[in-house]
Amino acid sequence: MLSVADSLDELARLANTAGLEVVGRATQRFDQPNPATYIGAGKVEEVKMLVEETGADVIIFDDELTPRHQRELEKIFGENIKLLDRTALILDIFALHAQTHEGKLQVELAQLEYRLPRLTRMWTHLARQAGGRAGGATGGVGLRGPGETQLEVDRREIGQRIAHIKSQLDVVRARRSQHRAKRQQTELRVIAIVGYTNAGKSTLLNWLSGANVLVADMLFATLDPTTRRVTLPSGQEVLFTDTVGFIQKLPTQIVAAFRATLEEIQDADVLLHVVDATHPQAAAQIEAVEDTLAELEIDHLPMVVALNKADLLPEDADPIADLGVEDPAVLVSAQTGTGMDALLTTLEAALTQYLQPLHVLLPYQRGDLVGLLYERGQVDAETHGEEGVEVYGRLPARLFPYFDAYRLDK
Repeated sequence: MLSVADSLDELARLANTAGLEVVGRATQRFDQPNPATYIGAGKVEEVKMLVEETGADVIIFDDELTPRHQRELEKIFGENIKLLDRTALILDIFALHAQTHEGKLQVELAQLEYRLPRLTRMWTHLARQAGGRAGGATGGVGLRGPGETQLEVDRREIGQRIAHIKSQLDVVRARRSQHRAKRQQTELRVIAIVGYTNAGKSTLLNWLSGANVLVADMLFATLDPTTRRVTLPSGQEVLFTDTVGFIQKLPTQIVAAFRATLEEIQDADVLLHVVDATHPQAAAQIEAVEDTLAELEIDHLPMVVALNKADLLPEDADPIADLGVEDPAVLVSAQTGTGMDALLTTLEAALTQYLQPLHVLLPYQRGDLVGLLYERGQVDAETHGEEGVEVYGRLPARLFPYFDAYRLDK
């Protein structure tokens, strides 16, 4: 868990990524949030004075505000001050960086689901009455009619838009599942790259595969998944998939909206966790990634840790020991290529450990299955006899059905 100061530093970076300039900050410790304004009345006045002194026109809270907090604070700070919380800021950054149709749909869905319970003064017409005396604030006795407030109209329209986007994402999800099924028919194993935002995942993928993924020193520079084919030291080909970066307090709306994208991780054989080894809060970032993986129910997959940015570390640094990393770990630099060969070797070993033992007798006419064993698994022993080729080897469990008719270990 990041300290308050480090969390605010990260919030400042998020604000900079969104194009904002940070001119001040304030903190308050409390046992529980104020039910009306989140922070206490005295701190509200302090922030109000800080806004006047600095000329700020945006206030950002590091935690998610409830709709009530938002309404009460907006009343206090006035219409000229834009009030955001960490979730709204992250959603704004996602909207800024979404490039594909799917990404834009996912971000819009997350934004709408966040905004729906917070409809207050986002639109100036919310207090108007729709129906009854059109445009009148009050209808009066006998004139009010069966109308509904504009707020209710907006809520219904947003609800309809949410339903429409979800139906479109269902189509995208089905198409993505088909692509995954076709990809699995090639039986290439998948290594999913995960990590805290700005840890260097895209740079690492570019180095390994020659991909041209956007690399920028900012949070959430890339949102859309990228899959590339990479050859391991043994000659075996695998697929590397890079996905959206994680962050502490990752909004639940983002996790839900990007679930179709994050399903790419669920189908992986091994996770490659990229860590910025130079970051002073690397341990807290590792914890945030592990918490998100647990939330996605994929923390059971085998993992290799790449401690990145080795070129920026002191010569006597030992981040593997300092961070207490328990999974197989390699010190690398995605910028210079240091440690990349060792990383690929470690990943190949993790994939091998993931294989299940298999003992088969394959007819000579099934040379395709012998080839599949060599290409997608590991052959430990091979004997040629009158009836065919007897093989002791290891293979991903999902390929076992191809060999069921020839297995000797059932």
